[in-house]
Amino acid sequence: MLVTPAYAQTAGAAADPTGGILGLAPLILIFVAFYFLMIRPQQKRMKTLQDAVAAVKKGDSVVTAGGIVGKVVKVDEKYVELEIAQGVKVRAVKSTLAEVMASGGAKPAND
Repeated sequence: MLVTPAYAQTAGAAADPTGGILGLAPLILIFVAFYFLMIRPQQKRMKTLQDAVAAVKKGDSVVTAGGIVGKVVKVDEKYVELEIAQGVKVRAVKSTLAEVMASGGAKPAND
């Protein structure tokens, strides 16, 4: 026998050059789907949150990452001072703010 079985198998694969490209196509398609369905929306959300945190001002209501809800009393470069109850103030790092609501927002239903 002049041709070994291993050489015969590789020769058949070399004759079909699109086999390697078509093999990668599903992986590329999955990556594109993940980008448009998961990565891109998350980046947009983070960008809007960063813009809102940078624009926080006195009178805005905020929620921290720890779940503390308060009204902004004072804004520094890195910190915000929150009033979480009447006469109770705490300082929080700006980067820990998870949500910023404008000062002219709706009032609670029980007030």
